[in-house]
Amino acid sequence: MKNTFGLLLATAAIAFAATEAYGQSFGVELQNTIMPASGGMGGTSIARPQDLTSAINGNPASLTQFQGTQFLFGGGWVEPTITMDQQGNIPAIGTPLVSPFSGKSTAPGTPLGNIGVTQDFRELGLPVTLGIGFVTTAGGFVDYRNFPESNGTNTEITIFNLPIMLGVDVTDKLSIGAGMSLGIAFFDGPFVGASGMTADYALRGTIGANYQLNACNTLGMYYQTEQSFQFDNGVLINPGLNQTAYDVRMDLPQNFGFGVANTALMGGDLLLAADVTYKMWDEAAMYSAVYDNQWVVQLGAQYSLGKYRLRAGYTWAENPIDNSPGGTVGGVPLADLRSVRYTQGLLAVTSQHRISAGIGVVDVLPGIDFDLMAGGMLKDTQQLGNFTTTSIQSYWLGAGITWRFGRGACCQRIPAPDSWSTY
Repeated sequence: MKNTFGLLLATAAIAFAATEAYGQSFGVELQNTIMPASGGMGGTSIARPQDLTSAINGNPASLTQFQGTQFLFGGGWVEPTITMDQQGNIPAIGTPLVSPFSGKSTAPGTPLGNIGVTQDFRELGLPVTLGIGFVTTAGGFVDYRNFPESNGTNTEITIFNLPIMLGVDVTDKLSIGAGMSLGIAFFDGPFVGASGMTADYALRGTIGANYQLNACNTLGMYYQTEQSFQFDNGVLINPGLNQTAYDVRMDLPQNFGFGVANTALMGGDLLLAADVTYKMWDEAAMYSAVYDNQWVVQLGAQYSLGKYRLRAGYTWAENPIDNSPGGTVGGVPLADLRSVRYTQGLLAVTSQHRISAGIGVVDVLPGIDFDLMAGGMLKDTQQLGNFTTTSIQSYWLGAGITWRFGRGACCQRIPAPDSWSTY
């Protein structure tokens, strides 16, 4: 019983590490909320992304909107405030493994990096654009070691993705895209027991399409497969003669996304965008026990004022916490309902409302663009059962520099993909 419950808490702590870092995430996934331009628009990017890493990480069909050779180097900082009020004992054999405690995780904020390059091949007579990136998907750590009652909670996880995507113009109005991402995940420091830094690799496929209804309206959609990690011997319970090693399974979910963008207002200088995403947590290993499937609605606006781009966004994310949680986490049985609710508390990214804003400057130097964004997730408190209460809020900052070469260097970004202006 003690070994089983120890694994439960280790698994929960591993998952929570991604939550601690990504206070603005949906479940534990960022999508494009931290990208330097899209992040200022609430992450909207399915139909007309305003930075190339959002196309590489989202709808690959939108890659054809980026001309010539373009390279983006971006980064950000996420600062969450997550607290837990645990009023009951988490059961184990003999004495409680976790006693009542209340307080804030002392883990610091988390730096993020997103890098991408796009290359179109129209000069060779091919209506094709290639995108390659290095994207931070999840990562960070949580630390409750200053509360002895928490039994030394301290764990860390980092997940990167290396996407290779291809977009193709099928007609003047229709583009399609597809690609594959190689995910690299590392974790260390389970809740109880011992582990070294453990790594695993997993693939994730993406397909998408864009259709330009007219000069002002564009539709986009994409589908992402699961990304399934298994950390072999990831948790070691009772090190020594009676030690037991366990594998840990964790999936990122299937995603279905649909977006629309419009530039009919203010002479085409105002871009309005809306994205809707459906995340299938119920079929994702480990998270299926504590999350329901989740709807996410993202709204964004960008106003072009000369060389400046003024951005704002709002996001509503359905609370994913499952009110009828399962009895296992990644195939591991839980002790009882109290331990289920405690696990949900560690994974509770429950806030439904997030806001963001940003500014971009085209040709801050010839052929170089600069984007800056910031956002915040409003505070939310969640009661889970009779003993566990969690609270979360966060803010984040991000910036990026884009270099444009070849045909891309002579063209400035404006919302409509068919209306590039040449100096």
